[in-house]
This record gives sequence, structure tokens and C-alpha cells, in this order.
Amino acid sequence: MFHRVHATPDPLFPEEVDAARFERMMRLVAGTFRVMTLGDAASRLRIGELPARTMVITFDDGYADNAEVALPILKRYGLPATFFVSTGFLDGGRMWNDSVIECLRASRCSEVDLDAFGLGRVALSGPAERRSAIDSLLPRLKYLSLAGREEAIERLCRICDVKGLPSDLMMRADQVVQLHRAGMEIGGHTVHHPILTSLSPAEAEREIAAGRARLQEIIDGPVDVFAYPNGKPGQDYQSCHVDIVRRLGFKAAVSTAPGVGRAGDDLFQLPRFTPWDRSLPKWAMRLLLNQRNTNFNRVAATPLV
Repeated sequence: MFHRVHATPDPLFPEEVDAARFERMMRLVAGTFRVMTLGDAASRLRIGELPARTMVITFDDGYADNAEVALPILKRYGLPATFFVSTGFLDGGRMWNDSVIECLRASRCSEVDLDAFGLGRVALSGPAERRSAIDSLLPRLKYLSLAGREEAIERLCRICDVKGLPSDLMMRADQVVQLHRAGMEIGGHTVHHPILTSLSPAEAEREIAAGRARLQEIIDGPVDVFAYPNGKPGQDYQSCHVDIVRRLGFKAAVSTAPGVGRAGDDLFQLPRFTPWDRSLPKWAMRLLLNQRNTNFNRVAATPLV
């Protein structure tokens, strides 16, 4: 599971993947795994014909660098991938967490008073201090309503004396088309990336269905797979949301519970893992450990309500 692939390392988030690291990863993947889109892999898993060492590469949210940086590398190694796109941020939008990040990145203040968020006075003297402030703020805003997040971000920008935030972080609709035409799979990820458990079932269904409809309109084709925003079973989505995704006619969906998919798994709650290690050998080891820990994670997983 990837989100961004930066052209160059981000000083605020050095652990996030950049182009050079992503290329090393994909070179290893191309020589080791049989890579499929989620839709193809789920179809093969359903009938018990999924080949050994199958991997699905996924990207969440719809960042512009997925098309600008990741796509050329994927094409170079002949690797398909699945891109889950939240449609409300296309063509100049911005996700709430990026608003927080870019506000604290852009602020010229050396110190700000974040008492409104329960954090008191916070230093912004360098990348480490700004990253610490970001890491403290994000969990405090994540489970607010959509309107509550927007209000909090407006307040934060006033506190940090930031007048404008970047409008080019997310894909344009034509970049979604570019991915589709390159043989990549486009998947649903709602419109506004809400935590589904914070919505009524009817609101959640509208978010899921409207996001899918917009993507199908953009690519003039079917959208058959889905990723739950944030994706923690029992916390960010529940069984009613799984039922909605199934009833809407999706073929498969993914969570963010760690593990690997195996025969008999629920195709609407397939696990994924996040490759954060900067060292390629450590990342390869994490792949192996992720598979080894799959059975434990199944036993220990929080049951859906």
C-alpha cells in the first residue's frame, strides 16, 4: 500500500517513498513476484487459482505524483497497479491531512500557540519540530466530521499566518484517464475520504456510490474494487459498510489490516501492508514477516460490529 511517491525526498517525511526508492522496490518486485491488479487477483483467489507469489500494488487517495512519478516507473518494469481515488479532491482539491501538513510547512512562525487543539505553544524552528507538531495534530482531527475538519484547518491557517495552500497535490481527471489508458486499475475510495463510521449508513453509501460513479464517468469504464478510507476494521468501517460495498456490486475491497490474502478470505476485507522501510533488504524482510504474521493477525483482529 502506497500513498505518495515524491520526486525527491521530503525533509518533513523522510520515511515516505521517493522516486529512487520506489524504483529500487519495483525492480525487486518485478524480479520476484507475479504482479496483478486487485480485480484480477481477487477473481483468481475466488476460484482458487491464485498463483504463488502474487502481489498487488495499490495507491490510496489520488495524489498527482502517482501519475507523474510512479506511473513511468511502473511502466518501465511492466507492472500493473491499482489506484484508489477520492474524487472530491481531483482538479485542485486537497485532503484535510495535507492541509495540516502544508500549513505547518509553509508557516514562517518560529512558534505557534496550538492551545485551541490542546497542544499549547509549539516550536516550529526546524523540520523535526514541524513534523512533531504535525504528528500531534493529525490524530486530533482525524475523527472529526468533514465540517469539523475544515473548521479546524481554517483556524490552524489563521494561527500559523498562512494565506494559501498548494492546489496541485492531487490528480487531475485527465491523469486518472492517463493511468487507466496505461493499463492501471482505478478503484473507488469515496468522494471526501470520510471515516465511514462517522457517517450514517445512508451518508456512507452516498459517499461510496458517488465516488464510484464519478470515476466511471471519468474513465468511461467500470470501477469494480474499493478501499475503505483509513481502513481499520471495526474502527473506521463496520460490517454494514462491507454490506454496502458488496450490494453496490464491487468485486473486492481492501482494508489496512496487515496480512496477506489467502483462499477462503473475505474478498471485501482483504488485508494490505505498508512498506515504510528505507532499506531495501529491511523492506524485503518486512514482506516475509508480514506473511508469517498473517495467521496471528487473523486471530487477534478486532471483530466487526
